[in-house]
Amino acid sequence: MATAARSAASARQVKEWVYLWEGKDKKGKVVRGELRAGSETVVNVTMRRQGILVTKVKKKTFRSGKKISDKDISLFTRQLATMMKAGVPLLQSFDIVAKGHANPSVSKLVNDIRGDVETGTSLSQAFRKFPLYFDPLFCNLVGAGEQAGILEDLLERLAIYKEKTLAIKGKIKSALFYPVSILAVAFVVTAVIMIWVVPAFKQVFSSFGADLPAPTMFVMSISDFMVGNWYIIFPTIFAGLYLFFQSWRRSLKMQRVMDRLLLKAPIFGDVIRKATIARWTRTLATMFAAGVPLVESLDSVGGASGNAVYLDATKKIQSEVSTGTSLTAAMENANVFPNMVTQMVSIGEESGSLDQMLGKVADFYEAEVDDAVASLSSLMEPLIMVILGVLIGGLVVAMYLPIFKLGSVV
Repeated sequence: MATAARSAASARQVKEWVYLWEGKDKKGKVVRGELRAGSETVVNVTMRRQGILVTKVKKKTFRSGKKISDKDISLFTRQLATMMKAGVPLLQSFDIVAKGHANPSVSKLVNDIRGDVETGTSLSQAFRKFPLYFDPLFCNLVGAGEQAGILEDLLERLAIYKEKTLAIKGKIKSALFYPVSILAVAFVVTAVIMIWVVPAFKQVFSSFGADLPAPTMFVMSISDFMVGNWYIIFPTIFAGLYLFFQSWRRSLKMQRVMDRLLLKAPIFGDVIRKATIARWTRTLATMFAAGVPLVESLDSVGGASGNAVYLDATKKIQSEVSTGTSLTAAMENANVFPNMVTQMVSIGEESGSLDQMLGKVADFYEAEVDDAVASLSSLMEPLIMVILGVLIGGLVVAMYLPIFKLGSVV
């Protein structure tokens, strides 16, 4: 029995590939297709059993595609949920998604998952082999759906959760992209003026034989410094930005500091806080509605919020809830949630509809993020125009002051 069990386990561990085959059926007609198998010999044997004489077998190679994004995973989840709702078998659903996706990297990922499932691995365990694309929340929900026999419903919830989370991230990025891009262009324009335009004016002013205004002297001294040290200034700036963002991404201490500062930022802080609360409540609502116990749900909620401050608060809430404290009291003790959120959670706990109340809170804050981003966009346009006007206009005026002074003397 032990030997049989070991041989069965080793059989499941055989690496399978996708093979393209070509052959002739019993009528001599040329037929083609593809088959997942451990080797070309297995392909030949399998097709011979079906009455097909294989003449050519080739391992299918996948083109190197683009990086797999969160949007790709969201689309994959939605497609899988839709096909399972329609009654399409799981393995066939994987085949349809793999063949129809535009990104070859996603097709390869889906085929790898399909191979694991085909050899008897559960879907949640197959997803856990790819933690870069499927986080613990995703795998836990799929596992809960498999155990309860409601996998298609859980995939539907996951698809909605992924789509709403991506929508919020997209709105935050769009709110930040405009001012950052304008400031970057302003930096480039200012550098061009300082390095090439101002020195030309300096040659003209040297023939005046008169004292130059203080603003002009100040701009020219900055220009001289940039012309003489540009090969140090620009690499230092770019290296500093690179090291800063790498430290932000890799250092937990740096993440905590920056997340705390972002929440206190005067213009963007309120938008980021609302988006974080929306993700937090949406995640907890999805987990709780799937039947995952509250304490276990909180394991995934903190990380899904995307903010270290709320991650620390979630750990504190989880610790208090595990000792018998109500979720409402634990959230109040964390001091990071508005009164409206805790009141809605309290009503949900008392009425036994916590997942629905958390979903309503998430809907409310997602709408708040929409309104805040729209207001922010209208506010940033005049503010950026003022900054550009002062910066570029100030340089132009400083360089033309000597000409105006010369004109008044004449």
